[in-house]
Amino acid sequence: MLNILMVGNGQCGNRILDSINKQAFGSKSRFAKFYSKQQYKSNVQTLAINTAVNDLKEMKYTKAKDRIHIPHLHGVGANRNVGRKVFDENKSQIMRNLDERGSFDIAFVITSASGGTGSSFTPPLIRELKEQNDYPVYAVVVLPFREEGTLYLQNTAFALKDIRESGVDGIILADNQYLKQMGGDMESAYDSINEMIAKRLIFLLDSLDSEMMMVTDLGDFKTVMSGGAGIATIGYYEADGEVPIRTAIQKAVSPSGLLFNTNVYEEASRSMMIIKGDKSYLSIDEISTEVEKLSDSVGHVFKGIIVRKGEYPRVLSVLTLESASELEELYHLAVDAINTEKEKKERVQEDKEVDKAFSQIEGLEPHY
Repeated sequence: MLNILMVGNGQCGNRILDSINKQAFGSKSRFAKFYSKQQYKSNVQTLAINTAVNDLKEMKYTKAKDRIHIPHLHGVGANRNVGRKVFDENKSQIMRNLDERGSFDIAFVITSASGGTGSSFTPPLIRELKEQNDYPVYAVVVLPFREEGTLYLQNTAFALKDIRESGVDGIILADNQYLKQMGGDMESAYDSINEMIAKRLIFLLDSLDSEMMMVTDLGDFKTVMSGGAGIATIGYYEADGEVPIRTAIQKAVSPSGLLFNTNVYEEASRSMMIIKGDKSYLSIDEISTEVEKLSDSVGHVFKGIIVRKGEYPRVLSVLTLESASELEELYHLAVDAINTEKEKKERVQEDKEVDKAFSQIEGLEPHY
């Protein structure tokens, strides 16, 4: 049995972690945490960290003991400089809480790249985890809408750079651009992508601790994540009826199945594919053909097959990337955002019109 640590940093990380716990309980009732046991195969410890107490209070499926409030008014206001300072001031409390949970085989830190608490806490938290432990730590990082604003774009650029330099063993990217494909109001769209990410992570955790016909394990996952440029994404497809396994595999690596926009046949470096379903759907010939097609492009594909009686096919693909054109485009936008913010500050410093307005009442007193 694996010992797994899941940390949700900031509002986005908290909400994804809460969705993971919801799915692990196997119940939609917010009271499940009081009367149910989480259906993890592994020993999974979850921890939510936030400076905004209201965000922690919103969590419905994560137990109170698994939430840490770091006091700083009501968040850090998307200011990563403030966030780093707050983390340093509370580092001993955070690390003590993690140490009390025991030792682990693997850790995942889930965060948004664009906000304040999550994007600023995640790099130093990973650095501390790596310095004090010998298990691998992976970051699950959510990218913002491109039109969300200049502050979020510049935060994203610096957060990703800092996370990559933190000693992290790999970064799994998800992209809120996928929300545009889902329709509906914004709140339900956010819920949908949180559930999408959670479903993939739950499947991954389950697969790393399962008995398979063809085996993939934690060692294979480490090897896959060490390939490429240190970034990865996850694809997934779940059939709601009888679907040929070759179709399920194709959909799991197609753009519609991925959390991040990439052409895996052009940009992927390594892959791990886990296939689950009733034996009647698991044609070894079809699986081998599709895996060979993918390995011809990416180099190496680890594959695992889990037989589950009566289940329609489900496929999970973990793909490390050696290049990412979508990420390059995001950084172009971030550079523009940084320059925009810089120019605004320079204009304010040079423009003395506001000071002239205030100077008109110097020496005067109000009369009531």
